[in-house]
Amino acid sequence: MSSIIIKNIRNLILSFAIVASVGGAMLTMASPQVAFAADCNSGFLGFPAWYRGLTKSPTDCDIKSPADSGGLSTFIWTIALNILEMVIISVAYLSGFFFLYGGFTFIMSRGKPESIVKAKSTISMSIIGLVVSIIAIAFVNFIISQVAP
Repeated sequence: MSSIIIKNIRNLILSFAIVASVGGAMLTMASPQVAFAADCNSGFLGFPAWYRGLTKSPTDCDIKSPADSGGLSTFIWTIALNILEMVIISVAYLSGFFFLYGGFTFIMSRGKPESIVKAKSTISMSIIGLVVSIIAIAFVNFIISQVAP
């Protein structure tokens, strides 16, 4: 009987820890970031602002018109590349999560060969995904620097 109570208490504590960590992350993303007010082009958690490269100056948050930014096609390409970089950074975060998940699975495999193989596969695929996403981010940043100097 006492082992069931201990198990329930442990599950309750883990549930509170998960809710607190997820809730804290959501609160951080929802709250205004006062530290970023000095530079309008800075992002959050490595994500660029969707309008990066389109403001009149780094401290002035007014977005230039398409005519002032090199034409409509340059304006649209800058926004599209910024959004593409956001997606690629999301993939990088996701592959980091799968790396941690694979490590957790490896630790919890308890010597079962099929679980170890699955965990090693998850870790190796997450590393490949992380490397590909980092290369893609560098490529997108290079293209952005060429499109919107």
